[in-house]
Amino acid sequence: MATIARRSHRVDPAQIEFTAIRAQGAGGQNVNKVSNAVQLRFDVARSSLPAAVKERLLALDDRRISADGVVIVKAQRFRSLGKNREDAIARLQAIVDAAAHVPRTRLATRPTAASRVRRLDEKVRRGRIKSLRRTPDTS
Repeated sequence: MATIARRSHRVDPAQIEFTAIRAQGAGGQNVNKVSNAVQLRFDVARSSLPAAVKERLLALDDRRISADGVVIVKAQRFRSLGKNREDAIARLQAIVDAAAHVPRTRLATRPTAASRVRRLDEKVRRGRIKSLRRTPDTS
């Protein structure tokens, strides 16, 4: 079985803008005074990604991609800023990898003669079952 080599388009860290923000949720006093969450901004149009990947990335129906073509990822899973940065980069890379995947084009096929016969037989059988559900005509 042949393996297909998948080219991964790595996101250049120089093209990513990070902002440290306060995390939401539980955490006591620490969450209110320490900015450990990370907001990552990645401008797709100005990135070094191939044009086809940019096009598919902007076509994704994802709420993390703004109308301006900026991918915004908020990471606050961990308590440390460094781990949240790594998490945000990994999630951005996952979005880019999903856009880099080229779906295979579908080849139009016609149903076989046997499958057409099976379909019609099943339709007749279902019709008979349904006809038995009718109330008998007592005229």
